[in-house]
Amino acid sequence: MVQNVRVRKLLIGALAVATALVVGAVGTDFGAAIYAEYRLARSVRTAAHLQWDPWASILGFPFITQAVDRHYDEVEIRAAGVDHPRVGKVSLEATLHSIDLRDTGWLIGPDAKLPVGKAESRIIIDSTHLGRFIGIPDLLVEAPTGESNDATGGTTESGISSNRGVVFTGTPDKAGYHERVSIAVDLTITGPDQTTLVMTATGVLTGPGTADQPVPEDKRAAVLAAFSGRLPDQRLPFGLAPTAQGARGSDIIIEGIAEGVTVALDRFNLS
Repeated sequence: MVQNVRVRKLLIGALAVATALVVGAVGTDFGAAIYAEYRLARSVRTAAHLQWDPWASILGFPFITQAVDRHYDEVEIRAAGVDHPRVGKVSLEATLHSIDLRDTGWLIGPDAKLPVGKAESRIIIDSTHLGRFIGIPDLLVEAPTGESNDATGGTTESGISSNRGVVFTGTPDKAGYHERVSIAVDLTITGPDQTTLVMTATGVLTGPGTADQPVPEDKRAAVLAAFSGRLPDQRLPFGLAPTAQGARGSDIIIEGIAEGVTVALDRFNLS
């Protein structure tokens, strides 16, 4: 009986030691990841001349193994409230996959140039700032009718809707029409450097999920013109070429995806 008690105590002690070691290892890994993310955020802020630290995340576990191997699986960077010469404020996002750290080390500095397997970057314009730009202050942007309007739906991996029939709802007072209406708008990118967003209103929408307000024929052309426009200087982080544009939530998003590129942190903000 006494021997059983001793064995039980030994087992409990061994288990406690093992648990402490595991918790300590996980805590160390977590702490190292937080510090690396902090340094990355500071480096992006410095290099891209941002007013405050962006949100930065280094994904994958364990972190220390990635740091030792000088290879991060995935990095995400997000900056909100970035000054923009056309619309006032935008948000910038980037997702980097398979990041080579051999020339920079695990703490990424502001001068870093990072070879990556795939880069995704996005510029995000919310309904409020876009509405001010086109002269419709109460503008609300939504995904095309029939498409999911959240960060998990849409037609791209990042949840961006298709670019045809994006729903713009607002009051086009400048067109001489003072009722709230919903308009189908097509989004395209044009210009020699592919940085101009073109918004082309194609029709009035009625029915469920819209303002359900018809427009008289004599006001139709002016109303459609009020919801149309050209928005220049939409330069994506790291200078990626746009590959998709659409709605996500109540925002317009322009996205670029490229494989096998090298990105420099000072090109995160090109506004």
